[in-house]
Amino acid sequence: ALPTVSRRRFMSSVTAAFGVLSLKPGRGWLQQGQAPVRQRATVEEYDALAKLANNENPYGPPESVLKAMTQAFKYANRYGYPDGGIVEALAKHHGVKPENIMLGAGSGEILDISCDALLLGDKKIVGAEPSYDVLYQHATGLKADQIKIPLLPDFRQDIPATIAAVKHNYREVGFVYLCSPNNPTGRIVTKQETAQLLEAIPEDIPVLIDEAYFHFVDDPNYATAVPYVLQGRQVIVTRTFSKIAALAGMRLGYAIAPKSLLARLRPWGTGSINAIVKWGGVAALNDTASQAWVKKTTLELRGKTMAELTGHGYTVVPSDANFFMVHVRRPVAPVVEEFRKKGILVGRPFPALPEHLRVSVGTPDEMTRFTVAFKEIFPAGKAANG
Repeated sequence: ALPTVSRRRFMSSVTAAFGVLSLKPGRGWLQQGQAPVRQRATVEEYDALAKLANNENPYGPPESVLKAMTQAFKYANRYGYPDGGIVEALAKHHGVKPENIMLGAGSGEILDISCDALLLGDKKIVGAEPSYDVLYQHATGLKADQIKIPLLPDFRQDIPATIAAVKHNYREVGFVYLCSPNNPTGRIVTKQETAQLLEAIPEDIPVLIDEAYFHFVDDPNYATAVPYVLQGRQVIVTRTFSKIAALAGMRLGYAIAPKSLLARLRPWGTGSINAIVKWGGVAALNDTASQAWVKKTTLELRGKTMAELTGHGYTVVPSDANFFMVHVRRPVAPVVEEFRKKGILVGRPFPALPEHLRVSVGTPDEMTRFTVAFKEIFPAGKAANG
């Protein structure tokens, strides 16, 4: 085995390899305010920003994961390399068979593949609005329609309305999308509501349940949907190593689904997962202590920051994720730009909630910078509902 590598050594080697970042408009941080900055930024300039826009883990991979990835670099020049047994490790972790696991370059690729495979023949998505909009954007690119169900007044997903929409459009529905906790609101679909949905809709309609933020939930009314896969239901559960495991830039996610349903998805996959992250994923699964620390720290900071904003007179949507939404009572797009000028990146606008700002939970220092900037941008006032 190679000697243990330090975080500093690993990151400095990556920095040296990439040199200067070319930050172009796209899905990345420059798009957050809908006003891309047309410039090149150095690594130092990027590192100086408080990055509260993309719901990432701000602490980076733990030492165990860095060591595994560094040792896997010896396979960088090979095809057919040993991959650490990532599929088998995931299957064991979830109590399913390897045939029930499909890897993706982040769970985002699984969402794209689901659209590609399940929306053929002018099929439609049924899902909440707002929810993870990149899924809807991909469907739009395929010229596939979406049936979007508005949230309830408390920002939860409206399961009875979703059931009604599926039944009314039965033959036209390609799949149902549930993001739980939901991005951007942070609210969960309870295990009772998930059961209600699956019991009420036709069994042949696939339901894609996005559990990207599963690890941050403490609510006892929440549960993973993996048991439905074991029952043979047409359920696709997606997970990612981008959030709790801090591997967003390395791109590793996966689907858990019945073998027959994955058979429809697999032809659309790219197989573009690198050797390094597969080994890192196995190490991340085993490092439960690091994940527990990230969860505890994140939830404490989330609660503290939400309390400060509430005390300043602004309403915050209850959250079970590593982000939250605050009602700023004016259009969000210019607000995003005001924060950027203060060296803070915050979430993009969501048209269905035009006055709600999504904020990721960063490090203690980043959250302090955010609250100071928030109080500079927004006057103290009495909180309004919503």
